[in-house]
Amino acid sequence: MSSSSGRPAPTETLLGRAYRAERPGLLRFLRRKVDPDLATDLLHDVFVRALGSADADRLANPAAFLRKVAGNLLIDRARRAARHPAPLALAETEEPAVAPEQGLALEAAELLALYEAAVQALSPRTREVFLMHRVDGQTYREIHEALGISVATVEYHMMKALAAIARAVEPAR
Repeated sequence: MSSSSGRPAPTETLLGRAYRAERPGLLRFLRRKVDPDLATDLLHDVFVRALGSADADRLANPAAFLRKVAGNLLIDRARRAARHPAPLALAETEEPAVAPEQGLALEAAELLALYEAAVQALSPRTREVFLMHRVDGQTYREIHEALGISVATVEYHMMKALAAIARAVEPAR
């Protein structure tokens, strides 16, 4: 939908278009990790978190960002579940079952290990740029000034890092 000035309407952001394009794949990913009914709610949370991100308006790869947000959401959910396990109400004759949160916590730990391994596997310069941006919170311009490389090179390293991490944590479709 476009406004009369020919510019995209406010809802037609790069992130919004990426969300609509990636929605089916993100939903499949979430449904493999959690109950299908919960996956739809989590998908909504992915978009809300992505929109609330400080980086939402300057993303080099919005699709990879949305996948990262989905993975982080699962990790956060697993951590919360590990800290506050839901009480199980069992009849005296029932056998205790494995809590679904336990499986989710294992999957989140596995996802985190894949993520960390992917970051470690990056070339030294790409890893340095990625960590400066994602861990230290530096802007592309600040990284450019600190390392003496162009902003375009910073963007290249970030796209390379995000693509490598996405490949590592996203199962083949």
